[in-house]
Amino acid sequence: MKRLHAPVYIARLEELVRQITPHLKENDRVLDVGCGFGALGKAILEAPASPPGVKVFGLERVKRGNELIPVEGYDGVIIPYATDSFDVVILADVLHHEHDPHCLLRECIRVARRLLVIKDHKVEGLLAQQRIALLDWAANAPYSVPCLYRYNTSEEWHDWFSKHDLAIVREARSLHLYPPMYNTIFGGKLQYLAILGPQKAK
Repeated sequence: MKRLHAPVYIARLEELVRQITPHLKENDRVLDVGCGFGALGKAILEAPASPPGVKVFGLERVKRGNELIPVEGYDGVIIPYATDSFDVVILADVLHHEHDPHCLLRECIRVARRLLVIKDHKVEGLLAQQRIALLDWAANAPYSVPCLYRYNTSEEWHDWFSKHDLAIVREARSLHLYPPMYNTIFGGKLQYLAILGPQKAK
């Protein structure tokens, strides 16, 4: 399954880098929460469009070894960094795995000085819940990552942002993350990305 998923994962990385790098600034410190082996962070650092001096660090509950960027382990509750330690914090397909996503969001907001990037799923369209659940299982089963199968609608995402006093800087309600045939079933409106800042940024 890992071999079958590889080209899909590469396409996903390329699109996420394309979405994120325009919002980075020179010498930004970036934290990728739930980074796995750090593939997204490495891809950002190597992207031609990435501003000079950007540094990307990772955070994981369990360090896997042989990470591609510097990764810190943590207890899954308190992020072990001071307030405003990073310019940008990334949560890529992490929140729907959290039993208490609002706790993690509060911590990410605390350590993010300028922007929070959320990439996740969105329930919209025919059999959306079922399609996302199948994708979620296929992507995570090879790594023994448990799935909760809880996903938000657009309205629920906006309610979350309001609850945490976040302003939308940019929102993508449909993403072409995968090769064409795969994207028709599992991409598009099932994929969601928001670049967020504090409400005072409005």
